[in-house]
Amino acid sequence: MDHEVKRSLAERILIRAKANGIKIACAESCTGGLVGAALTDIPGSSEIFNGSAVTYSNEAKKNILGVRDETLRNFGAVSEQCAAEMAQGALKVFDADVAVSITGIAGPDGGSLEKPVGTVCFGLASADGVKTFREIFPGNRADIRESAVVFALEKILNGGDL
Repeated sequence: MDHEVKRSLAERILIRAKANGIKIACAESCTGGLVGAALTDIPGSSEIFNGSAVTYSNEAKKNILGVRDETLRNFGAVSEQCAAEMAQGALKVFDADVAVSITGIAGPDGGSLEKPVGTVCFGLASADGVKTFREIFPGNRADIRESAVVFALEKILNGGDL
């Protein structure tokens, strides 16, 4: 995925969020902090970016973001339900106006028939509630992670009430 695409999206997010006084946060699993990195690559991002949690393990999802045991047990870490709770947790932990979450299977292992490699779930939380999305991205681990970052940035930009 082109670095310039991520940079362009992040710059547009920064401009809109700054103009509207919006604070943003992230909760990331399979992307390992790449969304936060894309946002903080832009000078001036400290005015709009409150923070990010890389919650790779289920324990971190529970302890840092407040994802419920029942959610993980009933739906799994890679689920829209988990993504919703991750986003809501990030909104609260980082005192943000908009939070995006990403949890998925970047591969090459870990996939199943129900959740193949490339399955990524997203949450987008604000005071208006939380929206979730589920996508299946093609490619290798790096491709899937990059596609997830771009998707998350697009959701913040177009669905984050900026």
